[in-house]
Amino acid sequence: MVVARRIVIGIALGVCTTVLACGSSEESATNGSAPGDLLQFLEGPPAGNPEGETCDVPAEAAPASAVLPEHVVGTGSAQSCTAAAFIAAVAQGGRVSFDCGAESVLITLDRPAKIRNDASDDVVIDGGGRVTLSGGGRSRILYMNTCDQAQTWTSDHCDNQATPRLTLQNLTFADADSSAESQYSGGGAVWVRGGRLRILNSRFFRNVCNSSGSDLGGAAVRVFSQYQGLPVWVVNSTFGGAESYGNRCSNGGALSSIGVSWNILNSHFSYNQAVGRGGNPAQSGSPGGGSGGAIYNDGNTMTLSLCGTLIDHNQVNAYGSAIFFVSNDHSGTLRISDSVLRDNTGGSWYAMPGISMHEDTRSIMDNVTIE
Repeated sequence: MVVARRIVIGIALGVCTTVLACGSSEESATNGSAPGDLLQFLEGPPAGNPEGETCDVPAEAAPASAVLPEHVVGTGSAQSCTAAAFIAAVAQGGRVSFDCGAESVLITLDRPAKIRNDASDDVVIDGGGRVTLSGGGRSRILYMNTCDQAQTWTSDHCDNQATPRLTLQNLTFADADSSAESQYSGGGAVWVRGGRLRILNSRFFRNVCNSSGSDLGGAAVRVFSQYQGLPVWVVNSTFGGAESYGNRCSNGGALSSIGVSWNILNSHFSYNQAVGRGGNPAQSGSPGGGSGGAIYNDGNTMTLSLCGTLIDHNQVNAYGSAIFFVSNDHSGTLRISDSVLRDNTGGSWYAMPGISMHEDTRSIMDNVTIE
């Protein structure tokens, strides 16, 4: 069922007001990348919709306070902002900020930072617009899992617990690769199960995860089991944004989830790729995958809500060049307003251009360009 109040062509969206500077010519002590990478990130696409008329951001999706952080990475120089210092700060929870000097900095990890479920109810990682976290082409960057005993069980209902509440803000995540992860696949840069997740004013560049598989994905972010089905918030953030900055995975070139709802505001998804082949379930003789160029949603009774968001130039081999939104019981709602979907390519089985979903699943379109 489609509820369409107004679908128009050629909407002019307003200009994003937040630009993150996340690189510099000064190299971190643990940086495994060339200084040229810092310049690329600094000059990369800004956070947020570059064309967009912005949508109102509710209080629950506003940035967290970074005042009086419990833990500070670095002691005033880029060299002091090491991967080890970042990993240790994240494990202690609370508000984490950075003191890396006056210039932007790149911190390259050789293993993911992990959230401990018993460290604090709220974990806020704030890069201040000057920190790029890199996986160096070999590692995931951040991991949270309320059902992982190694990170401590804090509830007998680990798949439905309120904490930790994780906020990632004013950061760039780049060059992460989770392909070597055998137990928790997908989630090239960030993998989350349980608690709550918010992503604010952040950028995701050149992250990758497994190139094949019927039901794994999320080159930038993969999410499961949010508390009481409450949504993940993504605000004023960019996934890809230019041809050489796109993310890629078997499914969900940017985002992937199972049974999770999302509220996405004033964001940009561009040049991401779902590179698997064969769909889900996988066609005979194929490895499966290739759906959701930008966003891959699977599960039951979930909602994907987009407002003030641009989705363009994403690509798939199977279904949903922009969005794959498939509810197994055909429930849930896809809601898009004040947004543009254009020039997304590849695939088949389209309810609307760029969108693969069951025709009897509810969709609401208001002031949307689809071309």
